[in-house]
Amino acid sequence: MTLPADAHVHSEWSWDTGGPSSPAHGTMQRTCERAVQIGLPALVFTEHFDFDDAWRALPEDFPPSCSPFIDADGYLMAPVLDVEGYFDSIERCRYQFPDLQILTGVEFGQPHVFEQHAHELLDLARLDRVNGSLHTLPFGEDRAEPVSLFRILPPDDVIWAYLDEVPRMVAGSDTFEVFTHLDYPVRHWPKVEAGPFDPTRFEEGFRGAMRAIADSGRALEMNTRRLWPWMPQWWSEEGGRSVSFGSDAHVPEALADGFPEAVAMVEHFGFRQGSRPEELWTR
Repeated sequence: MTLPADAHVHSEWSWDTGGPSSPAHGTMQRTCERAVQIGLPALVFTEHFDFDDAWRALPEDFPPSCSPFIDADGYLMAPVLDVEGYFDSIERCRYQFPDLQILTGVEFGQPHVFEQHAHELLDLARLDRVNGSLHTLPFGEDRAEPVSLFRILPPDDVIWAYLDEVPRMVAGSDTFEVFTHLDYPVRHWPKVEAGPFDPTRFEEGFRGAMRAIADSGRALEMNTRRLWPWMPQWWSEEGGRSVSFGSDAHVPEALADGFPEAVAMVEHFGFRQGSRPEELWTR
């Protein structure tokens, strides 16, 4: 089986990997070496694309590499992507790995809030893929990640707030092609206090979010950090026509993790690969 492209990959150019000066989590070059080693035909380096988004955070909510970005008042200010440095690194890797399809992209956080900022920094048409991600939610006059909100609010309220924000993000931005990790807040679900996560309790919200994404003509990412059979099922039932595959790898060893299982799941619900590995799978 030919693996699909891993269309959600981070390197030293993403701020939460430590940055180019301290690539603690893995470099673009090492990730390409890993792709060749495992026979992955294509990948998309979708570096974090965040803007003036100082959100409430505690050091324990993030990896140690992010600590320099959290100030004494408890706010995280994500550095803006070094666009030209990123493109230079892409070109070096394309030269070094000519048989590997290396595509450009970003993971645009909160595009409905920061779309104008993005256009001022980068012509998004230069990119092969723009993923849209919802990482933070409004909280009073601030924003905060679900991992932080779970410390403050009832767990169910955090999930519902996230799912309610998805249609607003879809309606508020035309810049992204794929909605990534729809289960993002579930990564931090407080199972010790709240018990195991039961998606059926939030089915109406997940389905409503999926309908908004599907109605906009966009794709939904099958994020392989956690494989949910209900994700491709509900997506197809709510009119979803296309999917991408993303490991959200921040280290080379996580590249394309779980892809064979994810492929089997989406095939079961009628999605088929295109003529090239980097294309979206459609039904």
